[in-house]
Amino acid sequence: MKDYTWDYVYDKAVQLVHEAGDRIRSSMSEVRKVETKSHVNDLVTDMDRAIETFFAERVQATFPTHHFLGEEGAGHNLDVSSGTLWVLDPIDGTVNFVHQQSFFAISLAVFHEGTGKIGIVYDVMRDEIFTAQHGKGAFRNNEKLPQLKSRPFSETILSFNAGWILKDRSLEQLIVDCRGVRSYGVAALEMAYVACGRLDAYLSYNLAPWDIAAGMIILEEVGGRYMTLEGEELTLDGKTTLLAAEHGTYEGVLDRMARSQTY
Repeated sequence: MKDYTWDYVYDKAVQLVHEAGDRIRSSMSEVRKVETKSHVNDLVTDMDRAIETFFAERVQATFPTHHFLGEEGAGHNLDVSSGTLWVLDPIDGTVNFVHQQSFFAISLAVFHEGTGKIGIVYDVMRDEIFTAQHGKGAFRNNEKLPQLKSRPFSETILSFNAGWILKDRSLEQLIVDCRGVRSYGVAALEMAYVACGRLDAYLSYNLAPWDIAAGMIILEEVGGRYMTLEGEELTLDGKTTLLAAEHGTYEGVLDRMARSQTY
């Protein structure tokens, strides 16, 4: 990458995320225009689009040679493995944003030639930011996160949408064997929670690149593991399943799901 150090790109990315968060918080009392996309529960608001436009314009102005991929339409035909690419979910957890006005996040990642360089997940209403820069560790509000450690599966806290149980009954054994199951409805934030130890694993069956890009980078810096539920490497090429976890929990989840499917 010419002309810019990664430290400079990182600082600029964090700055933009905080500015976007300020814009969202200051508008929370305004009436939102809410529409649906692929189905009735797939919501998008005027704020999603406004925040994506804000990032796209600022990235283009500051880094004119960089590419930009956003959930609400920007750059969907890009080659994600070429050049420097910013990947944004302007409001991850739009349903929470609309109905609860909490538990939503800005998710931003920067990749260079297919390698994750910068990951940022910002819980706007809690003012809690998870950041990572390739090879320099992961942080929560500027406090470095330790490497993940294993624990007995009976003590783990897992996260997945309860609706997935209707599609994959092998999840039932996980519920029996773990300590508890949570669901927050914010993929980027749930991956960040795995990275900081609040969760031990996060599973999902239908995620897009902007849902997982930042979380992948943050998890990698704390020794976490992420793959598809089919055991394949994650890519940013389209929709995917996901298992993100500490290594021991990762193996425990897959083992229990595999054994359940044989009964």
